[in-house]
Amino acid sequence: MNQETLSTIGLWEAIRDRRSVGKVKQDPLERKDIEKLLEAAAWAPNHHTTEPWRFFVMTGQGRQVLGDAYADIGMKEMDQKKTAEELEISRKKHADKAFRAPVVIAVAVSPSSAAGVNQMEEFAAVHSAVQNMLLAAHGMGFGAVWRTGEPAYHPRMKQAFGLSETEQIVGLIYVGYPANPQQPGKRESVAAKTVWITE
Repeated sequence: MNQETLSTIGLWEAIRDRRSVGKVKQDPLERKDIEKLLEAAAWAPNHHTTEPWRFFVMTGQGRQVLGDAYADIGMKEMDQKKTAEELEISRKKHADKAFRAPVVIAVAVSPSSAAGVNQMEEFAAVHSAVQNMLLAAHGMGFGAVWRTGEPAYHPRMKQAFGLSETEQIVGLIYVGYPANPQQPGKRESVAAKTVWITE
């Protein structure tokens, strides 16, 4: 079996076996490993080679930037009739979401304004970058999960990372060493999702 075939097998295994890992250990990751994840992301395909991705890597107390944003967003929806102690407990609960992994990478799209550049394609490129990052994390033995939800798209989240009006967070990638064995995945048959057009 030649090296190319071995590489192809490794690629297929990574695509098929990768899973979202939401529970990870708090053991720190080495900077060089985080940089490999970012490098993998930066090789995503993108029309016009605009490279519209931006990465914000948060470790240690740096995660508080995200925690504060989570807390501010969560508190706006809180019943303000609660006691000061109840509000503080709730705020901490929201802020703690930023500390569920030793590394959190906020990924944003910074769309090019050049003529002929389609904004939808800019988002697609950054989504592809996230997938590259997730596959790389899996291949390196890390667990990772791509988190979004309403807080990710809130104006306060933009403010947290200094994004302009045209820029947008597309995901918060939590990375660490898996805390539990990986569970097998399940997909519907691709045949059920495919239409062959031959004439």
